[in-house]
Amino acid sequence: MTPTLAPVVQHHAANAAGRDFVIGDLHGCVDALRYLLHKVGFDGTRDRLFSVGDLVDRGDQCEEALALLDKPWFYAVLGNHEDMLCAVAQGRLARFRWYGIGGGWAQGLPDQVLAGHAQRLRELPLVRVVGEGATRFNVLHAEFFGDDAALDTGQFDAEVRERMLWGRELALNTAMQPPPLHAALSLTYCGHTPMREPRQIGSQMFIDTGAFIAEGRLTMVEALTPRHWSISVQAARAMGAAAMALP
Repeated sequence: MTPTLAPVVQHHAANAAGRDFVIGDLHGCVDALRYLLHKVGFDGTRDRLFSVGDLVDRGDQCEEALALLDKPWFYAVLGNHEDMLCAVAQGRLARFRWYGIGGGWAQGLPDQVLAGHAQRLRELPLVRVVGEGATRFNVLHAEFFGDDAALDTGQFDAEVRERMLWGRELALNTAMQPPPLHAALSLTYCGHTPMREPRQIGSQMFIDTGAFIAEGRLTMVEALTPRHWSISVQAARAMGAAAMALP
């Protein structure tokens, strides 16, 4: 079967019926997500949840996280950990190397099951663009050095794609010369680099707060507002999150 090729950039109309939320790197921490959705009164018939990627690896509910892709209200972009899963399934990366960086949850998965997950993940775009004009926002995994016009082209060479999945120069300020921060880049939600709190640098809002880390939390923001909510997996489970149904 020929793999489905994802659109690199996928556009969504503004949500006129409900609210849009963006979740940080999930990393198999679905119980924390259950709690946050319950906390905000998420309505799966009107509200939408966008994900900055890294649904899998490191946490203990990775297959449950992958099942979110079947929810009509859930919209993820490709993260570097999904990209690694696909590389393993395609034979481009050895399983044991993936296990060492978080893929250990899949040690018991048969090759055909892993291939099925990879087929679905290859359908994910690198970027989601929501709305237009003053109410536009973007969602991608790591970082992007450019403006909306460059993002909309979907023409990303290997270096730019690598930065969009793995880059940390902006978040960690490790560049010898800081990249230009484009006023023409709409608010862009990113993950990948764990922060103590959500942090905006230029137009890019970093919302990964280390859900899989013992002292970390999963963070969800309401798009285009200052509102955000965070919870650790341990605290969510102590409050009965495992019994909270997903929409």
